[in-house]
Amino acid sequence: MFFYPQIKQFFLGKSLPTSAHSEERLSNAAALAVLSSDALSSVAYATEEILLVLVAAGSGALGLSLPIAIAIIGLLGIVVLSYRQTIRAYPQGGGSYIVARENLGLYPGLVAGGSLMIDYILTVTVSISAGTAALTSAIPVLKSHTVLLCLIFIFLLMLANLRGVKESGQIFMVPTFAFIVSIFLLIGVGLFKYSTGQVITEYPSLPATEGISVFFILRAFSAGCTALTGVEAISDGVLAFKAPEWKNARLTLLYLGVILGFMFVGITYLANIYHVVPEEGQTVVSLLGRVIVGTGPIYYFLQIVTLLVLMLAANTSYADFPRLCYFLARDGFLPRQLSLLGDRLVYSNGIILLSTCAGILAIIFKGQVNAIIPLYAVGVFTSFTLSQAGMVRRWFHEKTENWRASALMNGLGAFATLVVLIVIICTKFLLGAWLVVVAIPLVVTLFAAIHQHYQYVSQRLSIHDLAPRSYISVPKPAVITHPAVVVVGQLNRGTVEALDYARTIADEIVAIHVDIGSTDREELQRKWQNLESDIPLEIIESPYRSVIDPIVDFVGQFQKSHPDVFTTIIIPVFVPRNWWDSILHNQTTLFLKNALRANKSRIVTTVRYYL
Repeated sequence: MFFYPQIKQFFLGKSLPTSAHSEERLSNAAALAVLSSDALSSVAYATEEILLVLVAAGSGALGLSLPIAIAIIGLLGIVVLSYRQTIRAYPQGGGSYIVARENLGLYPGLVAGGSLMIDYILTVTVSISAGTAALTSAIPVLKSHTVLLCLIFIFLLMLANLRGVKESGQIFMVPTFAFIVSIFLLIGVGLFKYSTGQVITEYPSLPATEGISVFFILRAFSAGCTALTGVEAISDGVLAFKAPEWKNARLTLLYLGVILGFMFVGITYLANIYHVVPEEGQTVVSLLGRVIVGTGPIYYFLQIVTLLVLMLAANTSYADFPRLCYFLARDGFLPRQLSLLGDRLVYSNGIILLSTCAGILAIIFKGQVNAIIPLYAVGVFTSFTLSQAGMVRRWFHEKTENWRASALMNGLGAFATLVVLIVIICTKFLLGAWLVVVAIPLVVTLFAAIHQHYQYVSQRLSIHDLAPRSYISVPKPAVITHPAVVVVGQLNRGTVEALDYARTIADEIVAIHVDIGSTDREELQRKWQNLESDIPLEIIESPYRSVIDPIVDFVGQFQKSHPDVFTTIIIPVFVPRNWWDSILHNQTTLFLKNALRANKSRIVTTVRYYL
């Protein structure tokens, strides 16, 4: 543990002050790489998912992939235009959770939040698994190490994001734009060869094991709708843009829609004219690359950038999952630890949680994209529908300028995504979508239980009904024999009892509070004067958001100013009803006691308040 700070700084970089937060913003190009890589990279597997369904009806059905892709692009256009309205209405960031909760109520908001959380985790697993499949397509000998490769890639991605937003944007720009260029190059060369007659003229003969029906086509359509996952990320991440944030976000979302539309239709069209049939161990993009550019350097470059962009596609989740967790934790529906900024001005705990969950899923599903895809898209289309429905209600309530056109656009988006959601659930339910359908209400129930716990703790610790107290100031003795320092996190009943205990043992008391940037100083001082006016309160500013270091430094200086006496450090701590409730609270007391012991503080006392 002694070398932990040095190791952490080596991998993640030096801590950044809170004042640098405004500097960690993304240009439009960087935001397209960070927030849109999920949607853009879906062209690497969306066409393949359509073909894998159609192949069951024989070679004659594979030609249906193009009209299905065009229908999906039409849906993409509706979703992009709808979310442009959302960005305009919510310039501070309008994710599904916020929009649904504000306009439809608490539980629709929690359903949207839970759905998005599940989808973000699945996005990481699918993207990493698909990227690994691109690598093993090019180098088949690695196929037996699929799960290990997935875990390595998740770890590397976690490390990159823990370094901070700006650095991750710089890291991700090169492979994202290299992927876009390589796909358009593949499309261009493929169309040129087609126009000069260098194309296989027919599909190989495939036996039909299933008849073509409306339900069958809808199944293929729902499989291809994975191309739309990640479109909402820009709406969630408006504040990651440079000023003017919302205008840049709207423009970047439009760029995303246009680029994704051309890439998806282009790959699907190539698969049609080159009569590509999915193969075990080979992705559709790999098959097209082999046919169009051969197996030379260009092919391997295509596979490498596909691998990288699919790895980085998971960054959409890394950009927005921690931010979504922050909003839910801030409102008391997730552990409070998820609302804290880390050393590098990112929500580190959210990044670690996302990586852990994605890694577990990669192990369970053995890194197989086809096994995870049936679970995919249920969550994102649930959040799409609730967000757009919430926007419709908002427009009717506020009736701002051009509200009718905006309401019509969002209403069309809500209707279209609802229809697609129903199609996805009906066609994928038995294939695995039932897991997500069951998981969403379970997650919402967990949210409610966490919120109930925090409300109980708040009520038990509240000082609302405590009458103002006044103390007769006792003259400071000429010789201090027993000084005490009381650590104040929040002014609650536990703190009051700790201060009362300090009065019984100490002849000089000072209380200290660390402000990590979230303290309402005027309000705290007002409450302090009402309850504890005889004890001075020192508020220490912590520009690097550390609670432990400022306290240890203060205690060290205080002990030096009181030599030859024993200084007692008093830490108030509340004890929850159940041991597992402790998971929902910061373990600051434990870390602080260890730090004070390392600093050779001899008397450290905890005053427990039992809830």
